Amino acid sequence: MILVIAEQRGGKLNRATWETIAGAQQLAAGRPVTVAVPGSNVRPVAAELAAAEVQEVVTIEAAALEPYTPDGYTAALQDAIGQLSPLIVVLPHTYQTRDFAPKLAARMDRAIMTDVTGVKNVGGVTAFVRPMFQGKLTADVVPQGPGPHFVTFQIGAFRADQAVRGASPSPVRAVSVTVDRSAIRQKPEAPFQEARQTVDLSQAERIVAVGRGIKGQEHLPVAQKLAEALGAELAASRPVCDSGWLPMDRQVGSSGHTVAPKLYVALGISGAIQHVVGMKGSQTIVAINKDADAPIFEIADYGIAGDLFEIAPAIVAELQK
Repeated sequence: MILVIAEQRGGKLNRATWETIAGAQQLAAGRPVTVAVPGSNVRPVAAELAAAEVQEVVTIEAAALEPYTPDGYTAALQDAIGQLSPLIVVLPHTYQTRDFAPKLAARMDRAIMTDVTGVKNVGGVTAFVRPMFQGKLTADVVPQGPGPHFVTFQIGAFRADQAVRGASPSPVRAVSVTVDRSAIRQKPEAPFQEARQTVDLSQAERIVAVGRGIKGQEHLPVAQKLAEALGAELAASRPVCDSGWLPMDRQVGSSGHTVAPKLYVALGISGAIQHVVGMKGSQTIVAINKDADAPIFEIADYGIAGDLFEIAPAIVAELQK
């Protein structure tokens, strides 16, 4: 059985969970898939996930799991995994997963493969594909030792709309776990993405990103107006953030956010591999660049070779109509 660990906060499901379900269904190759939802009062989230074509959805509820702490999640999931006996445990590669999953794998003395972008068969053995050297190379990794093995799927590696839905809701049941609140050493503060000056681009459905082609900070309003017209978040490539034109929390790429929005508009972005690895999972990519040979056009669904300072305002004008 393949076990998916869903991520939710305050009863709201992280949409990366659906991407992970899609990846797990592909990995399963006919084996059953189970989705587990840890937290407190997670029945509504479990009911939402029951729309997936999976063997079952299990709730892992304990008062000590709210708010999230790595100690609490490690204890609860170790208990639940022992009861469910999966072959592989897959999780979305989110900030929260990066916090507790290595601890959980180490506690259980099991292999963990992070930031996986694909699954393949190598000589009859399942291998997990993950980027190396800022996306310049990929490695086929085969876990060693007894299961369950832990795998985190990179945001955007699989599309949420590729998750197979069932004809009828999957069964939902509870798994009882014991979490000792006194053993939790952390006292969490508010999540950083709730701060006014920051944004979690990984959750954005539409993004307008700018690159060197914007020429200067004084021209950013051109991109901002397009983002506002599309109801999108504004993002940037690394050179723009390094120059201080936009804050670092707006950076997309190997050293910034990995995103997978429904729409990604690239303004004046050449398409260097360091940027592409952070946004190639986008559902629809629109590139606007005056260089018709720019690498970004190789992955774009729609491309316009032209001056962004003419094209972006024209798109805004049409949207306003």
